[in-house]
Parts: sequence; structure tokens; C-alpha cells
Amino acid sequence: MNRTVTSTAVGTVHYSVAGTGPGLVLVHGTGGDSRTNFGHLVEHFADRHTVVTPDFAGSGETSDPGGNLGLELLAAQVLAAADDAVDGPVDLLGFSLGALIAATAAAARPEKIRRLILLNGWVDNADPRHTMVFELWRKLTADEPELAPAFASAIGFAPAFLTGLGDAGIKQIQAGEPPAGTARQIELGLRADVSAALPQITAPTLVIGSTADYLVPVAGAKALHAGIAGSTYAELDSGHLVLFEKAAELVKLVRDFTARQ
Repeated sequence: MNRTVTSTAVGTVHYSVAGTGPGLVLVHGTGGDSRTNFGHLVEHFADRHTVVTPDFAGSGETSDPGGNLGLELLAAQVLAAADDAVDGPVDLLGFSLGALIAATAAAARPEKIRRLILLNGWVDNADPRHTMVFELWRKLTADEPELAPAFASAIGFAPAFLTGLGDAGIKQIQAGEPPAGTARQIELGLRADVSAALPQITAPTLVIGSTADYLVPVAGAKALHAGIAGSTYAELDSGHLVLFEKAAELVKLVRDFTARQ
């Protein structure tokens, strides 16, 4: 079911809802939206959760309001969708840039977050390699958009996974246009910093890293884990786009964690 929520603080946010039960909010990453990142996973949670999948600014049907695009705005958009869809606390999962948005939301509204899952995220932009990769991604997206999907695929998937897709499969994953807000989201990824938010997170937290992640190396997830008191850490043998490479293993981790009392 598609819905929208509108306020002067966040603009109009589009989101989808499926299933029944306690809320589970899934926050997508840069260059994707709720459908492309989570469309194939919703059914694996909807049997016991009200699954809420918002599109933040510049993705899906949620327009970019212009001005400064910051984690606080995107976290407020995610929380607005969660408040509109579900009464009471929710479990919150953020992927990639969505992990930083989810961490920001959990720090801002601890009473709203029952459990927090941060997947393939990072803390800040102190790593010069991070800056190099994201600047190249931004430049290709802005100046040579026909090359950007190939770069995103090469850096987003583990080599063995890409090889296994074959020529036809590789062409298929590069089809389609990236969301209109991709360049602005990449730029946010260059300056985003959640180091001050991490000590404020009180929800039980699971941090997941991917060992073959070349976009956001697993050290980013380990730094998130180190910054959140009492958090649990897990790794999957995958590239950055673990949502597709190791979907079954990821679903099990999330289901087991959210089932804890």
C-alpha cells in the first residue's frame, strides 16, 4: 500500500506499507529507493511485521526540497513515515547511507526505536580512500552518467558475484536510470558524520559489515560498532550490495535480532 505524509518540516514523503505486526522500517541507500533496495525482501518480513519502506529526498516519489541536504532532514523524513504508519516504537534498519540516517534518527528519537540495525554504514569521511571513491562516483554521475552504472556495479558487488552473473546479467543490473537525487546523496556521503550521534543511541543495536565491500570497506561497520555501547556485530561474506548477494543470510540475521525479547 502506497502512502504519503506531509509536514512543513519534511515536505511530502512517499512510503509503502506491507504486512501486520510491530513496525519494521527499512531505509534505502544512495542511488536507490525503497523499491529497488528492498522490494524483493519485504515479503520475508511482512509475515510478522508492518514493514514501512520510505523514499527519502531525491529518491522514488519523494522530491528533493533543495537547500542543504543533511542527515537530520532525511532522518526526520524517515521518522515522519514511521510515525504516520505505526503507533509506538519500531525496529529500524538502514543500509549504506541509510545506516547513517537510521543512526541519526535513533539518536534524535530514542523512544521511537525499539531495535536498530545498521548495514554497511560508516562513521565519517576521515578515510581518504572513502573521499576518493565517492568523489569519482559523484563526478561520473554528473559528467559521464553512461559510465556511472558500470562503476557502481564494479564497486558495489563482490567480483565473484559479478562474474557469476555473466554478460547478460551484468547488463541487466546496469539498466534503468538512477534516482534524480543520486548526485546530491553522493555529496552527502562525502561529508556525513555520525560520530556525535553514536553515543546517544540507546536502542539495542546490530551492526552488520560485509567482508568484500569495496565501496564502504568493513572497517566502517566496525567503527560504528565500536561507537555504540553494547552493540552486537556480525559480518557477511559479500560486497556492498549484500541485499542481493546474500539476501537469505541477511534476512535470517535481521529476523533473529528483531525476534529477541
